[in-house]
Amino acid sequence: MIRKLFLIFFVLLWGLAACGGSNTPYHETFDEPGDWSTDNDAEVRGEVIDGVYDFEIKADDLSTWTTAGLDFDDGWYEVEATQVAGPDNNLYGMVLRVNNETDDFYTFQISGDGYVWIGRYKGGGDVEATPIVGDWWLESQAVNQGSGVTNKLKVRAEAGNMIFYVNNQEVGRVTENSFANGDIGLIAGSLGEGGVHVQFDNFKVSPLTE
Repeated sequence: MIRKLFLIFFVLLWGLAACGGSNTPYHETFDEPGDWSTDNDAEVRGEVIDGVYDFEIKADDLSTWTTAGLDFDDGWYEVEATQVAGPDNNLYGMVLRVNNETDDFYTFQISGDGYVWIGRYKGGGDVEATPIVGDWWLESQAVNQGSGVTNKLKVRAEAGNMIFYVNNQEVGRVTENSFANGDIGLIAGSLGEGGVHVQFDNFKVSPLTE
């Protein structure tokens, strides 16, 4: 089941669950469905198909995320993301250190029109979304804009120290100690108009020694 967050009201609608801190290398190619949560209704479609995780946000002002049901702490986190169609005023990226019981996590998002948002979500009733780098969305030349192009998002996480990269260019760093470990996942959303269509591939988590 995919979790949904209406951006206008910040109301969390759905929930899921996870477990406890690994340094084992991980590489998800999405060649098989695996344990990633999926959904398909009037608001959102998320499924593993044709070697990618295919995310379509049909509703207006809706953010959704899906998780793998795993647990990691320190490491390199990276994923390839491609906007397939829809408005460039959108969001898509990764989530990490997810607590699936409380819906707390860090998120690293970009938009099709060239912006970056790095923040912290805290669940439980109304969701609190707080930027941890900058004041909100940050414009960045590192983002490949529009549809049909791929962006590679990467995070170096060591305890509370995190460095964020888009296409191997640093776009932010922070020391933030709210969440020490947790699940990984993907996030996509519409920032006004629905029809956002994004595909993800090659989600990797590697030890810092690599």
